Amino acid sequence: LKNAILQLAVQGKLVPQNPSDEPAETLLKKIRKEKSKLVKEGKIKKEKPLPEITEDEIPFEIPESWKWVRLGEIFQHNTGKALNKSDTEGKLLTYITTSNLYWNRFELDSLRQMLFTDSEIDKCTAQKGDLLVCEGGDVGRSAIWYYDKPIRIQNHIHKLRAYIKVCTEYFYYIFYLYKYTGLINGKGVALPGLSSGVLHNLLVPLPPLAEQKRIVEKIEELLPLVERYGAAEEELQRLNAEFPEQLRKSILQQAVQGKLVPQNPADGAAEELLKKIRKEKDKLVREGKIKKEKPLPEITEDEIPFEIPENWAWVRLGEIGITITGNTPSKAHKEYYGGNYPFFKPSDLDAGRYITVAREYLTEEGKNVSRQLKKGSILVCCIGTIGKCAIIDTHGTINQQINALTPLLCDSDYLYFAISNETFQYQLNYESRSTTISIINKTKFDNCILPLPPLAEQKRIVEKIESLLPLCDELKQR
Repeated sequence: LKNAILQLAVQGKLVPQNPSDEPAETLLKKIRKEKSKLVKEGKIKKEKPLPEITEDEIPFEIPESWKWVRLGEIFQHNTGKALNKSDTEGKLLTYITTSNLYWNRFELDSLRQMLFTDSEIDKCTAQKGDLLVCEGGDVGRSAIWYYDKPIRIQNHIHKLRAYIKVCTEYFYYIFYLYKYTGLINGKGVALPGLSSGVLHNLLVPLPPLAEQKRIVEKIEELLPLVERYGAAEEELQRLNAEFPEQLRKSILQQAVQGKLVPQNPADGAAEELLKKIRKEKDKLVREGKIKKEKPLPEITEDEIPFEIPENWAWVRLGEIGITITGNTPSKAHKEYYGGNYPFFKPSDLDAGRYITVAREYLTEEGKNVSRQLKKGSILVCCIGTIGKCAIIDTHGTINQQINALTPLLCDSDYLYFAISNETFQYQLNYESRSTTISIINKTKFDNCILPLPPLAEQKRIVEKIESLLPLCDELKQR
């Protein structure tokens, strides 16, 4: 949009022409007269005539009162001084390089110094109102020196000073337009670099002086609106980029609040499911398959983050399955490693919701030393990237950086989504801050709470989530 405005400006389409304006041809005659005067006074050297402008060179039409000219007809220009460590004469003065010159501004916090003789000071000093243009670095980048204090320039900067008064800001915008429409660059396309010869012959449209000023006034009236539009566009792009992930989070939040699928009275209540889970755990204790654990504390009102349906229940993680923290067999025992039994670590959890392949495997002996898990267990990082989780779609073992939940009579996929939900992740990260090293030990893991629907509803929720999440992925790819 900015380029379009500038393009209209240099084509004479941004502001109306005024018949009372002195035409560009008259302005050009005054410039030529001033140049001849300076030559006679010995202040500048007589230059070779510039080549005639051919029809093939003219890129677009301009108003009759305008004139196509070469930049060297309007501006006296030269580059600054190259740093030479062998110099021993002159005054030690500050100067600017291309690293100080940005579009329409200068960064002057750290200026360098070098020696300048009197003749070099005269040639290499920029005065207030001079247009400075990068020859090197970001070729064509420009700014007007508006400071009252003069400054020296180094050899990769062009200094442009008009022979008579023109609206220098107009020419600044020409450089901006030429740069960002590909007419100026340092890569051999269009204008190859910006040497003094190239700059001298650069073709520019010259309006009457009064119109130059009106054009600049109009540009500076419009550009703040363009900047605001640009900021709004960037914000829209940011929102569009974030929307798929925000939508995903919203879907999971709706799911754990009982708002994603309708409740069905025939499902029964989560409390009934909990009784069955407790009965199953008691059975496993009697059979010696698990140890009897201390009762988990009652869930208080202060802990509950949001309301859930009446037939749901808030539960602690340790109530609904068997939880363990992993263990790494000693590396000193080489016979523990190199077998066929997957040994999962946090990095393995990056593969997605279901994981079957590990980066490392244990032998039968190593498996017996580690912590064994059944297919369908949910792995959750307890150190490092706390909360990262996955379901193992095979039997496996885990290292000490992972806590695991093997659900009893619950749907592993529902629990995976509940654990992935932002509310549960917040719990994990909040609990991890209470120690010097961020970690979720088994006690903290067991005490985390989540909402539990009846089993049939768990399955309907998973089915709905699985139908919606691919849409989020599609949005992310657009």
